[in-house]
Amino acid sequence: MIENARKTSPVASRFPLALAAMLTASGALAISGGPAVARDPAPMTVVAGAGAAAGTDAEPATDMPLQILVSLDDQMLEVYRGTTLVETSRISSGKSGHGTPTGVFSILEKRRRHFSNLYNNAPMPFMQRLTWSGIALHEGVVPNYPASHGCIRMPRGFAQQLFSMTDRGAHVIVTRKRAEPRAVSHSALPAFRLPAMAVASLDVKLRPGLPGAVTDGDAATVGSVGAADVGLKLPTEPLRILVTPASPQERIRDMQRVLDRLGYGPGPVDGVLGQKTRAAIRLFQEGAELPITGNPTDLVLRALYAEAGEVGPATGRLYVRRNFKEVYSGNVVLKDADQPLGTHLFTAIADVEPGAAPRWMTVAAEETGSRSPNAILDRIEWTDEARAFVEENLALGSSLMVTDRPFNLHSGLGTDFVVMTRQ
Repeated sequence: MIENARKTSPVASRFPLALAAMLTASGALAISGGPAVARDPAPMTVVAGAGAAAGTDAEPATDMPLQILVSLDDQMLEVYRGTTLVETSRISSGKSGHGTPTGVFSILEKRRRHFSNLYNNAPMPFMQRLTWSGIALHEGVVPNYPASHGCIRMPRGFAQQLFSMTDRGAHVIVTRKRAEPRAVSHSALPAFRLPAMAVASLDVKLRPGLPGAVTDGDAATVGSVGAADVGLKLPTEPLRILVTPASPQERIRDMQRVLDRLGYGPGPVDGVLGQKTRAAIRLFQEGAELPITGNPTDLVLRALYAEAGEVGPATGRLYVRRNFKEVYSGNVVLKDADQPLGTHLFTAIADVEPGAAPRWMTVAAEETGSRSPNAILDRIEWTDEARAFVEENLALGSSLMVTDRPFNLHSGLGTDFVVMTRQ
């Protein structure tokens, strides 16, 4: 593990691949939990792509998003560009009592030279941080079994090469069993869109009070609309989108919002089903010619949202981040919201013409039963506002994570959405 270091740092400059290959034979530095070795006994295995000769048929498109998949059971790390495997290496993960957490992470910080202040100032070259609490990828001794204090150690040559391939924000998916990305197509996956007359701007300051948002300075509306740019192009900064079930309190709060908007006077919009809220429900039931009970049943909620002209009831929540800052949040309908989802990551992997369906891939970070990715996507119904915001700001490499795991604990200041499926 690594210390809880500063939370902002410039992206480390890229390390040339040719130089990385020249240095592969040099001695590895001593890492916490293991002795120094003269050379890596089993260097990286080049599969295709970055390690292959340029111009070969095996080489995938270099603009494809890069993802790193780690299997703890196999003690193996694989690098994909899109759905094409380009590099693989053995690793050493956390030993008993210091297990490496599984889940979806992203690279938060990169440093060629780094030292731990938790474990005797141990050198940790080519460090790529995954959590601010101390989990990272880095060069280290790889003895063919779990031996670290929670980090993912890689052989020297491979650590150098991987450092040269990644950028901050690249996804790292850690699973117990080996996972593999596959192509997926579904109407619930956003398309690229160029707005005809206006664009939702991501460059404004954020609205105070937005759940989980990073705020700075004066208030402004998130996703505010401005004049269209004649030379407007598709955005280049990928979005990180998360869909998760709404809590019971969030569902009540949104119902109160709708009741208040329609003039039924539910009292404070506080997520508490109190006397005033129940009285407002009874008043609505009376006008809608429904049994007057004061209970927000599914039938009552569907009728309420229909009267308001909104998609609902709001059983799911949508959060959007870019460059580690939250830029939007809103409601979605998540069908069978109380049924398990698991954790699934969908990534836009091919740029296409605006308005057409992009190519997406999916990786199951945590499967629940035999539910397919399409079955998970079948359960998502977007609001018009949420879908418009996402599609107008969608870029190549944007990702959509669907999970019923909590994320607030690990997804604080200066991170993407971090979801741990096991700690």
